[in-house]
Amino acid sequence: MSDVAVDPAVGVVEFDSIAVGMLAGDAMVKAAPLGSIYAGTIHPGKYLVLVSGDTASVDVALEAGKATGASTVLDWIFLPDIHPDVTAALVARGGAASTSSDALGIIETATVPVLVEAADAGIKAATVDVAAVRLGDGLGGKAYVLFCGIVAEVEAAVDAASARAEPTGQLLHQIVIPQLHDEMRHNLDAELRFRKRVVLRPQERSG
Repeated sequence: MSDVAVDPAVGVVEFDSIAVGMLAGDAMVKAAPLGSIYAGTIHPGKYLVLVSGDTASVDVALEAGKATGASTVLDWIFLPDIHPDVTAALVARGGAASTSSDALGIIETATVPVLVEAADAGIKAATVDVAAVRLGDGLGGKAYVLFCGIVAEVEAAVDAASARAEPTGQLLHQIVIPQLHDEMRHNLDAELRFRKRVVLRPQERSG
């Protein structure tokens, strides 16, 4: 299978049952020839399936997943032409961000699929970088995206992402920090999770 970053279409389904999520993921990958499938548990006790491939195949797979999951489906999204920077951030390894510019924009949502759609809307609306995307696990099921760039562009990205997410009722917060302090940037670029950040600190001092 190919990497999600090279496929044009992405579908994400979030289930409130782990068992049914596994069943639905199996149904999805059997329903159509996909480029990739990523599936696994996320907090708190939910199951997430992300599939990518050509538009028609992802559409068919999503319908199979939703039909199998039925009442256990919490949220889902189909993006037939997802921005490649979003897919790259989705599969990025490691827990750090990459905040290369002064301004930082943050979108936080209650579910994963709406965050993926909001991130896609934000980067398509403005000239920004996706500094990080974090989905569900270790976040109590929440998700967030970080945009960076010049202030006006970050504001435009956050506005577009918020406009996409707000009608779903899953938007929790939208924030723009016009001038991110260097110390905060250093923390974000080193590690986004607090516990990992504390563990890293002595190593930084010794280096």
